[in-house]
Amino acid sequence: MKKNEISRQSRSDLSARPKSSGSEIDAFLQEAKQFAPVPTATRGRMIFALDATMSRQATWDMACGLQGEMFSATASVGNLSVQLVYFRGLTETRASRWVNNAESLRGLMGKIDCQGGLTQIAAVLSHAQRESERQPLAALVYVGDSMEENIDELCSLAGELGLRGVKAFMFHDGRDKQAETAFREIARLTGGAYLPFDSNSASDLKALLAAVATYAAGGRKALEAAGTATAGALLADMR
Repeated sequence: MKKNEISRQSRSDLSARPKSSGSEIDAFLQEAKQFAPVPTATRGRMIFALDATMSRQATWDMACGLQGEMFSATASVGNLSVQLVYFRGLTETRASRWVNNAESLRGLMGKIDCQGGLTQIAAVLSHAQRESERQPLAALVYVGDSMEENIDELCSLAGELGLRGVKAFMFHDGRDKQAETAFREIARLTGGAYLPFDSNSASDLKALLAAVATYAAGGRKALEAAGTATAGALLADMR
């Protein structure tokens, strides 16, 4: 048999085959869906940064007790990965591994004691920027009471974070005016929020941490869906 005859026969055979009906195709596609890979839920990433200088011991202990609320608040929203970052002394700034549950984070925090020193907020912001370059980073939570650095440098770093879509939520313990000015500006430049509290407002801190974690895990829609007064106030503060 010649080549062109084989070709004609092949086309003839194909045209002779019964065509699938629309219902058969739909049934096949529906069956195929059952075997399609299920996309895994994306995990929101958040840095939890704390000033671990000596003046922070009381609030550090409070944060240790409340950090579990961050994970419990996101249970119905999505997955959350948290990295602990802290500084103390004159030059020590450290970052933990990424953890996905409260017990792991509590274990990390329990091993750290506060020591005298100066603030190193620039190092925290620089670290957050590097992390955002590796993988998307939703939020930076910072808890501190003072600021002893060049505010223009901090604002420059904050602006870069804002360009990368990382919102900074600046928790301010106390009434230090210099810190307030810096924290407000960092929050503004990143589109985050300035959140003052004191040692008597543990319940407020608990609710705010939960709201920020909800945002980190599921974005603005998740925060809107939370429907709490704290979530609404946080949304109003965010750009």
